Amino acid sequence: MRQFVLLIFILAAGIGCSSKPESKGAAHHYAVTGRVMALDTRNQTVSLDAAAIPGYMEAMRMDYPVPSRKEFDSLHVGDKIQATVNVYDSGDYDLSSIQKAISGK
Repeated sequence: MRQFVLLIFILAAGIGCSSKPESKGAAHHYAVTGRVMALDTRNQTVSLDAAAIPGYMEAMRMDYPVPSRKEFDSLHVGDKIQATVNVYDSGDYDLSSIQKAISGK
């Protein structure tokens, strides 16, 4: 009987640990431009000195997570970039669709 109870406990624990991660919820997307001021490889974040995003926030320097390792690895301090800020209903946010800004003539 103890073995049966132990087996049930182990199976239940395994099912609980393999659940899907929590959804961040719906997202609002905002275009942003700015200059990369610092990169944190441990946390995969970029410190961006960003221009104002009309209707969302004033110009400011802020750290943004970058979920895509490929996009993060393409960044260098001093780069001028264009990207999308994704703001989720959960309160989380991140950067995606990162591109180097094209210099004007």
